[in-house]
Amino acid sequence: MTVSKLQILLLLLLLLFVYGRHLIESKCEFKAIYNFGDSNTDTGGFWSAFPAQNSPFGMTYFNKPVGRATDGRVIIDFLAQGIGLPFISPYLKSIGSNFTNGANFATLASTVLIPNTSLFVTGISPFSLAIQINQMKQFKALAIEFHSKGSKELPAPDTFAKSLYTFYIGQNDFTSDIGNGLDRVLKDVMPKVIGTIDWSIKELYIMGGRTFMILNLAPVGCYPSMLAQIPHENSDVDEYGCMKSMNEGVVEYNEMLKKALNETRKQIPDANIIYVDVHSVLLDLFQHPTSHGLKHGIKACCGYGGGIWNFDGKCYCGNHKTINGRTITARACGDPQNYVSFDGIHATDITNKIVTQAILSGSIFEPPFAMNKLCDLQPIV
Repeated sequence: MTVSKLQILLLLLLLLFVYGRHLIESKCEFKAIYNFGDSNTDTGGFWSAFPAQNSPFGMTYFNKPVGRATDGRVIIDFLAQGIGLPFISPYLKSIGSNFTNGANFATLASTVLIPNTSLFVTGISPFSLAIQINQMKQFKALAIEFHSKGSKELPAPDTFAKSLYTFYIGQNDFTSDIGNGLDRVLKDVMPKVIGTIDWSIKELYIMGGRTFMILNLAPVGCYPSMLAQIPHENSDVDEYGCMKSMNEGVVEYNEMLKKALNETRKQIPDANIIYVDVHSVLLDLFQHPTSHGLKHGIKACCGYGGGIWNFDGKCYCGNHKTINGRTITARACGDPQNYVSFDGIHATDITNKIVTQAILSGSIFEPPFAMNKLCDLQPIV
């Protein structure tokens, strides 16, 4: 049976009606995302301020280094896609950025607390959370000023109240001082971290923010870098190969954070302050990678040394090092989609995708928060 031109035309009109109506009805209450964090969600800020990033970072999705500490995308990339926004440009990137849908203030090696040392001494970024909040204040002030002059390249003033404010930071505060003892970190450092996060939420609230997502800390005791570099006894290793004391410390901090956010919620009751338990998703990935279609939990895709961790602190992912007259290279695997950890510190593209799927589902929120009632959620690919 032949198909007439009229039948083809009618079919095209039907498809246009169905999909066109979906596009028209597709909506999201969040018009922008403003993100604050470290390398786990940095989309190029750090490498806009400092020398260019090396390969093999960006090897899968982008096919080149683009300032993300992974082989592909980070959580904030997938989150933006899920609510129908383009990738969020890093605030520090002056060329090629589009800030109409938000800005990413996260930079690699950032801490919550103001560092008392230099990047070139310890590797800690100068862009602490307080600096990122001040950058946000400046961003909003300039956006309002330029919008009043007719500029369409920055968000409109009314979008700041209709934006999603995300935090994924604190890991470097936890790990950078671990050499002085886990108890000291939990008693002296992390309460100050929580206090600064609380202050940051309130500052953004004053600026008009009403919806905040605070991601808790990952199980760093399963990180190949920590397992390879932090001295520990065999008795401190669980059945999955993770460091028990380190992960117990993270759980203690996360409980402190959750309790503190309950108090913040009481103080600004008209705000949505959502505790996001990414820890539980990541822990399950490290412990049961095959249940998620992966193969390797505590082994890095990119590193040197092989073995159960494939991590050597003397030769980090993508680097070359001459030791005793012999040059070694920390190379990437050919199948990062089978790994939880890309470089021993940061998650792979597939891991970040799985975590974001849990976020978009609403299954790891406290209190419950129905993303799907505020946005026509889009599939993330």
